[in-house]
Amino acid sequence: MDFFEPEIETSVPEQLRELQSKRLSKVVNYVYEKVPFYREKFDQQGIEPEAVDSIEQISSLPLTEKDDFRDNYPYGLFATDLRDVVRVHASSGTTGQPTVVGYTKNDIKLWSHTAARTLVCGGACPDDIIQVAYGYGLFTGGLGMHYGGEELGATVIPISSGNSRKQLQIINDFGTTLICCTPTYALQLLETASEEGIDFHDLPLKAGFFGAEPWSDSMRKSIEKRMNLDALDIYGLSEIIGPGVSSECLAKDGLHVFEDHFYPEIIDPQTGEALPEDEKGELVVTCFTKETLPLIRYRTRDITRLWREKCDCGRTLVKMERVSGRTDDMLIVRGVNVFPSQIESVLLDIEETEPHYQIIVEREGTLDELEIKVEVSREIFSDEVKELQALKDKIARAVSETLNLRAKISLVEPRSLKRHQGKAQRVIDRR
Repeated sequence: MDFFEPEIETSVPEQLRELQSKRLSKVVNYVYEKVPFYREKFDQQGIEPEAVDSIEQISSLPLTEKDDFRDNYPYGLFATDLRDVVRVHASSGTTGQPTVVGYTKNDIKLWSHTAARTLVCGGACPDDIIQVAYGYGLFTGGLGMHYGGEELGATVIPISSGNSRKQLQIINDFGTTLICCTPTYALQLLETASEEGIDFHDLPLKAGFFGAEPWSDSMRKSIEKRMNLDALDIYGLSEIIGPGVSSECLAKDGLHVFEDHFYPEIIDPQTGEALPEDEKGELVVTCFTKETLPLIRYRTRDITRLWREKCDCGRTLVKMERVSGRTDDMLIVRGVNVFPSQIESVLLDIEETEPHYQIIVEREGTLDELEIKVEVSREIFSDEVKELQALKDKIARAVSETLNLRAKISLVEPRSLKRHQGKAQRVIDRR
């Protein structure tokens, strides 16, 4: 299968903008009628919903933020009655109250549809066997890709995350051709395979759909080489729908945004002003077609850029650069902006290191101190002191050249840093 819905995925821009204008007009009137939060916001800014009839007007609409979820916890942003809601998901709530999202039956159908598009972007077809190793439960990853696989007509193995030995056994015994998990968990599978003497070149996998956290192109290349598959970046977030917002194709030149359902913009994260295509900033998404939670201009906090060109795969949908970090994950250390993905890229270019690290920021007096703990192989860790010092110096130089910032490098033994089955927690900020 080349496309899941070719008339949309290969549409000409004029047709797509006409569809977007109609859907924007409809959703603006819908939320004004159904959601008191939006009615109050529109009234405060003097926005008349019936006057919004073109996608060109979208930047005049108010932004929605994660705090709005918490202020309206749990169901205040829902546009439907609870009796029409058939599913509820939520974020982990590690930074406060969880963000609660709901789905009607039609929303579940939409989600299944866009997740199936994601899989087809990566070459999936009904003949595939898809192992879903994202977590199931309140997290949207597992059920999102599960329903997408079923919508496609593929065979789905709902194994969830964890138990890496069992995962590898299932891949081998059941003939898994596609795997869905976080890139961090893919690294855990590689570690376990090495311990068990399993070579991924002997397994039937052909592609992996890796999302839920920023990861570098260097990590992609490492995973592809070691797992013997195409590693594809997918994007989604629970507030928008879950996985199924955008996806790379096999050309691996940007993620195709399913902009007939989710309209993307880039804004300056400091001022909130809309930026032109090809400029990097914060991604903002409007949901055109959801019933329970049709968000208007939701601030994702993810840093990326958009550009439009026909892809080698034939899709004409706008492209989104892989997320380089989040505005709320960005560290400012001695006046320098630091994203964990920058450090990851440096480390993965140094052969002696393992792809596991931790960033620690502390303040001594008035000065910020950056420490990077880096796992190295057992052979390297047992080397003489002078060889370990040479490696530390090599990493320190590479970090300094990339970040223009001095960091303390600590080499640690293999598997000493905590592993995460879901999103990796790379940063400890003690300031």
